[in-house]
Amino acid sequence: MFLKEKYIVFSFLKIKHTVHLSSKPKHSSALHEKDGINPPEIINKSSLDSIKKRRKKQPSVDELVAGILAHDKVALSRAITLIESKNTEHLAKATAIIEKCLPHANTSIRIGITGVPGAGKSTFIEAFGTHLTSLGKKVAVLAVDPSSSISSGSILGDKTRMEELVKDENAFIRPSASGDSLGGVARKTRETIILCEACGFDTIIIETVGVGQSETAVHSMVDFFLLLKLAGAGDELQGIKRGIIEMADAIVINKADGDNIKRAQMARTEFKRALHLYPQKASKWQPKVVTASAIQKEGIDTIWQMVEEFQKSTHANGYFEDHRKQQNRFWLLQTIEERLKHNFYTNENVKKVLNSYLEATENSAISPFHAAQQLLELLKS
Repeated sequence: MFLKEKYIVFSFLKIKHTVHLSSKPKHSSALHEKDGINPPEIINKSSLDSIKKRRKKQPSVDELVAGILAHDKVALSRAITLIESKNTEHLAKATAIIEKCLPHANTSIRIGITGVPGAGKSTFIEAFGTHLTSLGKKVAVLAVDPSSSISSGSILGDKTRMEELVKDENAFIRPSASGDSLGGVARKTRETIILCEACGFDTIIIETVGVGQSETAVHSMVDFFLLLKLAGAGDELQGIKRGIIEMADAIVINKADGDNIKRAQMARTEFKRALHLYPQKASKWQPKVVTASAIQKEGIDTIWQMVEEFQKSTHANGYFEDHRKQQNRFWLLQTIEERLKHNFYTNENVKKVLNSYLEATENSAISPFHAAQQLLELLKS
């Protein structure tokens, strides 16, 4: 078999060599190749150059702000890209955009939605969002996808999962990689909220990666905090955690359909009992537990009525405004911490010696605390 294959290859090479040596191949031969057509000359090179320049030209701060205030989703997306960038020039541009959009913000209801992986967050958000747009609402969904701790990559597949909502003219979906920020909350989600509100979106939905530390960060930037749970998945006892329950304004037992309806009703009863064990919230709002089926779009209208009831109640007792003020204080301190961290790692003096201090710490030549103190001293020089 090997000799046969070798003979075939040799014969092919011989034929190819013979065709190559033929200076005047016959036109009737199948091996003859006609000359190609020469491409036309460019008639107006200046027009082509101007097109290239327009493509490379980045819109100014005023142009982006004008687009955002005119409810242009493209301008909004480009501004959010600047906010998420780590480039110093982009940071200055993004800051200017936020400052100009700030007077037009604070006009929405901000809803945080979280839950364990598999709780149906994306399906629920799509059903919830389409219900709101049918009521004339403008909905912005800021979905945070987890980044890999190894490759730093992220799938960003929320637009794929929300096929119906992504086509809605009154909806805007922005998936963002969580990066290395707390619990998977996108690094610039807070600033993105301001731009979305300035762009005319009256309902902002923030989806977190899952149950964990991210809840604290999300709670600091939303008005209403909704926790999605499952029944019949061994999740009931795990869900009764003091921190999460205290933060939740509502608990939704999702996937209450088919054979799972009875289990969902039992889970609702258990969570209701658990809620009575906790003191009253500062908002004076008694958290509610409901069942829903996002895939069948059942119970979605009840959840929105609950959000409206919460909004009306907290506006009446003054908690809504006070909570927003406390959030602004929290955002200020968080931003200071973030900027200090950024300034530290981008400092030239620190970058020169950081690796040597890391090696010395690994080899126990210096304590981590003493090394940190010496590195921080470099910021003063």
